[in-house]
Amino acid sequence: MTDLKNCLNELLANLNVMYTKLHNYHWFVTGEHFFELHRASEELYGEVATYIDEVAEKMLAVNMIPAATMKEYLQLASIEEAKNGLTAFEMVQSVSDDLYKLILDLKNGIELADQEKQISISNLLQDILCDFEMENWKLSAYLKK
Repeated sequence: MTDLKNCLNELLANLNVMYTKLHNYHWFVTGEHFFELHRASEELYGEVATYIDEVAEKMLAVNMIPAATMKEYLQLASIEEAKNGLTAFEMVQSVSDDLYKLILDLKNGIELADQEKQISISNLLQDILCDFEMENWKLSAYLKK
């Protein structure tokens, strides 16, 4: 089992890769659902940016050093960078798959934070988890069109 600091750094890495991937999809989405997916990806990368900052600052507040370079993020992340040439549907599927990974990361982080009695970290991760579960539900509903 990993420790809380490593878990949070992996989460931070995944959030940063996700943030960049969402920008890629925001810029390159095409097709009949362009407007709705362009807007949705922008909203989601805005949320992710907020969570990146909150996780890193919470780590600093409890004397943990957050990963802070792209090199570190790419080494730590389990989420892969965006692939070129995806259809809009494939982009949505990719984001949904990544949110599922983030949900698992968050659940693991909550468990570790609870074990270490890091209540404020657990609360932050639970808030993010609630948002990502809702986002993934929306994407799953979209994929069933």
